[in-house]
Amino acid sequence: MRALIVEDHPVLAAQLKAAVADAGFVADCASGGEEALFLGETEAYDVVILDLGLPEVDGLSILTRWRATGRAMPVLILTARDGWSDKVAGLNAGADDYLTKPFNLPELIARLRALVRRAHGHAQPVITLGAVGIDTTTQQVTLAGAPVRLTALEYRLLAYLALRSGAVVSKTELTEHLYAQDFDRDSNTLEVIIARLRKKLGEGRIETLRGQGYRLSR
Repeated sequence: MRALIVEDHPVLAAQLKAAVADAGFVADCASGGEEALFLGETEAYDVVILDLGLPEVDGLSILTRWRATGRAMPVLILTARDGWSDKVAGLNAGADDYLTKPFNLPELIARLRALVRRAHGHAQPVITLGAVGIDTTTQQVTLAGAPVRLTALEYRLLAYLALRSGAVVSKTELTEHLYAQDFDRDSNTLEVIIARLRKKLGEGRIETLRGQGYRLSR
């Protein structure tokens, strides 16, 4: 899954990127409003961390424009402002959650995961699909109660299919949500990862719909 981090403070941006990577996300970073606008309008993100105090274009204006153009990804706003009116303005502009600086990174990660789950209609942190259990908090996967060892990329692909369980997910969509913007994206790699997951979870778990994509069986 992909996150966009919009933060102009380089140290905090680096800390956020490392934290979301440890949580199983790949992240792009934008330090200015214009770059953030462009990335949010052209790339597929599962969640956005958006600082309100930005150079060029402020975070509230960015969020308002994203929502006006139909961009519906969950957005968590960061603000150094303590006033309730700033929080209300952010929520009214389309934010899904907020944190006031300074904050604890574990809380931010927990909120991000909850936003992603709710965006796909999952209320619980563990997604259960037959004998397969996917714990989105610990990034642990089980098959009939036994742990399954997955690589980071295998987990991200499986977790995204699980969030979209029952739906057909195209190769293009998977590629957009698995790799950062600057990564050399190769859709052929997906076939290799899918094959490895089938060996670990069973051949019938992930269906291939020719010309359409993949679907994780419920």
